[in-house]
Amino acid sequence: MGFVRLVVFGFVGLSILYLCISVYSRSVRREKLEKAWDEENVGSDDLASRNAYVEKGIAAYNNSFRPKLIGLVYVIPTVIVMVIVYTTNTN
Repeated sequence: MGFVRLVVFGFVGLSILYLCISVYSRSVRREKLEKAWDEENVGSDDLASRNAYVEKGIAAYNNSFRPKLIGLVYVIPTVIVMVIVYTTNTN
């Protein structure tokens, strides 16, 4: 029963961590895109083209490798716990 609780609470905790990291990474990327557009178009007040530029950049970010790396939040702690359980039970 203790192992089931570990799995359930571990999954919930890792999901919350994944969500936080994902939102943070996306917001940092959006901010960089907004700053890049502002530097390229100094003095422009065209919000529609700015939003289109940022959305295009976010779409490219979503298809990149970085968001997939955030999925390692699930893999690495799970592997570490499995190694600890294995080494503890083999002695």
